[in-house]
Amino acid sequence: MTGVLEQTAHRPWPLPVGPWVMAQRWHDLLFAHWPVPAAELQHLIPTPLTIDTFNGQAWLAVVPFRMSRVRLRGTPAVPWLSAFPELNVRTYVKCEGRPGVWFFSLDAGNPLAVAIARAWFHLPYFRARMRCSNRDGWIEYASQRAHNGAVAAALKGRYRPVGPVIFPVPDTLEYFLTERYCLYTLDGKRRLIRGEIHHLPWPLQTAEAQFDQNTMAEAAGVLLPAGKPLLHFAKRQDVIVWRPQRLP
Repeated sequence: MTGVLEQTAHRPWPLPVGPWVMAQRWHDLLFAHWPVPAAELQHLIPTPLTIDTFNGQAWLAVVPFRMSRVRLRGTPAVPWLSAFPELNVRTYVKCEGRPGVWFFSLDAGNPLAVAIARAWFHLPYFRARMRCSNRDGWIEYASQRAHNGAVAAALKGRYRPVGPVIFPVPDTLEYFLTERYCLYTLDGKRRLIRGEIHHLPWPLQTAEAQFDQNTMAEAAGVLLPAGKPLLHFAKRQDVIVWRPQRLP
């Protein structure tokens, strides 16, 4: 997996200085994007972050997938910790000219992984009861948040790819929505921190989805528009993660 680090020409800025701390593999990922007015998102994120837009339009994504081979640097991937479903709600932000991702929530089906991510990376992870399986070419996915004290949130549905693999190119909407190489969050003292990541260019396919239940954005305080989302599928992505660093 660390061979991913040998390909960096596609990155918008150089790799971080210092050792990476975690490796992950993502499978059967759906990007479900809805257009949302930037003003409706701006008041939900901390300063000095600003909502990043494409041609003036902000976006919110609900992203179900499953993870495997999750491991800390220098340790093997252990079966009871390294593979589980995950479900993210995210939007796009920038700070000091560097575009990134802001996570409203990250639900995961492994309680220990949730505890580690909350403590080490200061991300808003929540425990959830989750199922993810492949049936007749569809990814069937269900998640019900089960974190004590957290706002209830659920997703149930299925999705599948329907188009050929493409690699987004700069200045396109697909590139804007997916080619992100850092995240922003707040530490325990509510100070802004940035976490750098690295992956190869996204191998995207157009997708279709059927949602029987989706309250993920509502739980974050965002009302989704009534129209159908923009859908993309990715079969696999290997990801390298660095420890978040506090911004000056």
